[in-house]
Amino acid sequence: MATRIDRAVKWALAAALCGSAAAQAPPAPEQALVNRYCLGCHNNKLKSGSFSWQHVDVAHPDQDAPDAENVLRMLHAGMMPPPGVPRPDAEALKNFISTLESRIDRAASAEPNPGNPSLHRLNRNEYRNSIHDLLDLDVDVASLLPPDDSSHGFDNMADVLRVSPALMEGYIRAGDRISREAVGDPHVSASTKTYHISRVVNQLRHVEGTPFGTRGGLSVMHDFPADGEYVFRLSLYYDICGPLWGKSQGKGQQIEISVNGARVALLDIDPNSVFTDDLVTPPVKITAGPKNVSASFPVRFEGPVEDSVMPFEQSLIDFNNSDMPGITALPHLREMRIVGPKNVTGISDTPSREKIFTCRPAAAKDEIACAKKIISALARQAYRRPVTDADVEDLLGVYQRARNGSNFDEGIRTVIQNIITDPEYLFRFERTPAGVAPGALYRISDLELASRLSYFLWSSAPDDQLITVASQGKLRVQLEKQVRRMLADPKSEALSRIFAAQWLNLQNLQDAQPDAFLYPNFDRNLADSMRRETELLFDNIVHEDRNVLDLLTANYTFVDEVLAKHYGIPNILGPRFRRVTLTDENRFGLLGQASILTLTSVSNRTSPVQRGKWVMIVLLNTPPPPPPPGVPPFKEAEENGKPQSVRATMEMHRKNEPCHSCHQLMDPIGLALENFDAVGAWRTQDAGLPIDAGSKMYDGTPLDGPVSLRKAILNHSDAFVETFTERLMAYGLGRVVDYKDMPMVRSIERTAAQDGNRFSAFVLAIVKSMPFEMRRAETAESSGNGN
Repeated sequence: MATRIDRAVKWALAAALCGSAAAQAPPAPEQALVNRYCLGCHNNKLKSGSFSWQHVDVAHPDQDAPDAENVLRMLHAGMMPPPGVPRPDAEALKNFISTLESRIDRAASAEPNPGNPSLHRLNRNEYRNSIHDLLDLDVDVASLLPPDDSSHGFDNMADVLRVSPALMEGYIRAGDRISREAVGDPHVSASTKTYHISRVVNQLRHVEGTPFGTRGGLSVMHDFPADGEYVFRLSLYYDICGPLWGKSQGKGQQIEISVNGARVALLDIDPNSVFTDDLVTPPVKITAGPKNVSASFPVRFEGPVEDSVMPFEQSLIDFNNSDMPGITALPHLREMRIVGPKNVTGISDTPSREKIFTCRPAAAKDEIACAKKIISALARQAYRRPVTDADVEDLLGVYQRARNGSNFDEGIRTVIQNIITDPEYLFRFERTPAGVAPGALYRISDLELASRLSYFLWSSAPDDQLITVASQGKLRVQLEKQVRRMLADPKSEALSRIFAAQWLNLQNLQDAQPDAFLYPNFDRNLADSMRRETELLFDNIVHEDRNVLDLLTANYTFVDEVLAKHYGIPNILGPRFRRVTLTDENRFGLLGQASILTLTSVSNRTSPVQRGKWVMIVLLNTPPPPPPPGVPPFKEAEENGKPQSVRATMEMHRKNEPCHSCHQLMDPIGLALENFDAVGAWRTQDAGLPIDAGSKMYDGTPLDGPVSLRKAILNHSDAFVETFTERLMAYGLGRVVDYKDMPMVRSIERTAAQDGNRFSAFVLAIVKSMPFEMRRAETAESSGNGN
């Protein structure tokens, strides 16, 4: 009977994926079971020629592993059979899945394939972090290098990190600029650095980093290149016709400039000024190095400020191009420009100089020895390995040529410029050992493993301890110890700011533009707080080493005053984020976070389709098929001539048969989240009508809101865990994970499950896996293809 069920499920899946016309009729004994479990969805995949299950031999699914893995993915997520179709009992389906997986995994173990990743160039995040760790210098990498391409959602995939002429020019310019900022330049010419505030940033609140008792403005870390005099030029927002924004309340307003918390200037604002007028400080003497610079408005305690049009200011309307004088109640800062230095007097010690100059020659005869010491330390960290005598001699020659006719500092600066433009710094080379035959498997060296590990967990270069352990050949022995040390390090926050943000599509929040009239309290401050909440939840999972399923079930979150007000959480003041316990189950986990709910909405309403699609792709890795050609456009509610909820509009759209098969998968998921509006605030009505969040998941599970949806997803927690594992593994390897890697993904899942699905268990299983520790030697056919 088990064999008959296996074969029946196979033919049912064939009917679902290939359509009845394409699937050959199964043998007669299975016909009854096929009729019972016959599906009837996803025909688009067959029609596009992307799927064929009819040739898969259930006894040998490895022979058509790509299709078999896609089927397994949908079975794990409960997408087979589809809604309204009888389903095999859970035990039979579980046995079928287990049998299929074990057959594929057994065949894969006989022919292991760790892959052959392309040469990995540092992306912009990795470049910035590596510069910081090397020189203790924060750089604006976006102004130096072009954007990186992404693949499968991540920007660290080696196969798309290509090198272009524009990129090489960027590296050369960056090397010169960064080396001068790090060492300092007493001959630097005066220049201007501009810091701009978007018009969609609310400036009625206190900004973190500005003095207490002020509102609005900005706070930045600015690197002053030399000791000297600097001038600050400030411009405010004006109406396009000329009047100052907030003119009616502008009288008596001031703006102050502070450096490291100390006021250096206080300027009066003329409410009758026009847009051509800048506020300019007298020259201010400032020493070299990175310093916190802020410009903000002292709060006047003269009673409440009346602002009948305040909601407009808090919105994303482009008021700079509108004819609305006095739209704001108070003046707003547009940009701060720092000009200088002039009258340079020298270079003070800075964090970068302290990191670089580990010695100082007392006399000319001491210079070479000191230069060698500095060169050796810098090159070791930059090249991520112990330096050779040849490395040091080459760089010493660079130093000596630059030193002639100049000074010691200029010689070292030129060395730094050469180091950070060297391919040894810009690329992570993994060299095939001598004697390894083409196509053969081999272990990468401990030093290469150290780089893989550090760019996985820190998105930066190995530190001195990791290089030392690896150079001694002890890294594999100490691997777990080093992983736990690195996860505990603050630099592991890169996992939340980069990995989690890209996996969850948080970068899309920057493009969110909710309608200002419908959502007047949305502004860029709120959007930034939304993103930070999600990053902090993930960071908490990492640092408390929690079960990754807590991403769905966490009964706590992190809020600042802006986000707490949005959620209706009392007694939270100020810009500092703090952990709070949630009492409303609807807010538990990712599905209750405003970041996810906003980025999956459109400007004037929620989008059940986008929300359902996000869950299917991001959490369950089961992307719905693309819409067929000729699908009629979605009609907005106002086009129907009467008030209508999003649900009612969706139901009308779904009546079109080309749309029905896919929307029946996505829409119920999104409709379960309809109590959250387009910016993630809770609501009970839509278009004046009560919210109806009732529906059925594609597996038949009843849904009536966020809580039931979360439980329905947890019913398929193996699909979520597999998706998380696959994404984390791809990010860690820096290459696309495909069907050939799925046996290893399942092995990692099983290992992590034995340790309660703790975050560290996934990381440890990945870094101990064959794909992470090994690679296949290149052949003529495999060169650069990643596998």
